[in-house]
Amino acid sequence: MFAKDIGIDLGTANVLIHVKGKGIVLNEPSVVALDKNTNKVLAVGEEARRMVGRTPGNIVAIRPLKDGVIADFDVTEAMLKHFINKLNVKGFMSKPRILICCPTNITSVEQKAIKEAAEKSGGKKIYLEEEPKVAAIGAGMDIFNPTGNMVVDIGGGTTDVAVLSMGDIVTSQSIKMAGDKFDYEILNYIKREYKLLIGERTAEDIKIKIGTVFSENREGEMNEMDIRGRDMVSGLPRTLTVTAKEIEGALRESVAVIVQAAKNVLEKTPPELSADIIDRGVILTGGGALLHGMDTLLAEELKVPVLVAENPMDCVAVGTGLMLENIDKISRRKIG
Repeated sequence: MFAKDIGIDLGTANVLIHVKGKGIVLNEPSVVALDKNTNKVLAVGEEARRMVGRTPGNIVAIRPLKDGVIADFDVTEAMLKHFINKLNVKGFMSKPRILICCPTNITSVEQKAIKEAAEKSGGKKIYLEEEPKVAAIGAGMDIFNPTGNMVVDIGGGTTDVAVLSMGDIVTSQSIKMAGDKFDYEILNYIKREYKLLIGERTAEDIKIKIGTVFSENREGEMNEMDIRGRDMVSGLPRTLTVTAKEIEGALRESVAVIVQAAKNVLEKTPPELSADIIDRGVILTGGGALLHGMDTLLAEELKVPVLVAENPMDCVAVGTGLMLENIDKISRRKIG
């Protein structure tokens, strides 16, 4: 019984695991619940996410990845170990080869930390690949030809923008502005405007249900939502209604940073590849691609067509699966 090769999209918000021959077999939030007194792991993934903001003092729900890199090494290792054991991919005598993704601009120390966490959680050989490249492959782009392809991968902790050609990255930029920051901006807006305290989960709910960055074309969509939180003045629970137009205003500055990053990458792109991008368009991947109006806004600002990938949340995991098929070709690029 041989071990199966696995691909991991180690995201700030979610971990997705692709097992060779089976497809995506795991998609869970990157959250771990710990008992502070004993340092014991109580829950991982969806079960731990349900505890965020709802636990007694001795239990903390930790997100061990911040801005696409490992913030808490031991907890990341425990989380990966839990997920890999749950999948039962180890062979009788062998360990799986693991392909894992990281943002484009992380340091060699951060790369080493990701590699070590994967090794300690039961991997034999660890391959690191850059996220936008894997996302582009997962979105169905043929990046191995001498033509320009542009991808904007908006995840939970980072947004990676890259232009690819001949199977590699030509120009890229990675910024720490993505889904988590959007939640934070919404939470802050409600606190500032209405003196109401809401939790991270409520902020994320608002973003998913009525969040928009281009409110002009929201016909037939939900445009307002009732939210509950704690009044900062009276200290009592209170309900209020927020509108999509307000959320657009709250997210304006954050989204402008992503637009600017995309412009910067286009400015550094060789003219021949720029011409290809006008023909082929820009592909949006990652959870942030699902934010209403993101494609319209980017198309308007960059003056090129922008398309959302088919399943933007799964692109990186699907890409790891496709790369696992050719793992022996990329093994020469193995780090370490």
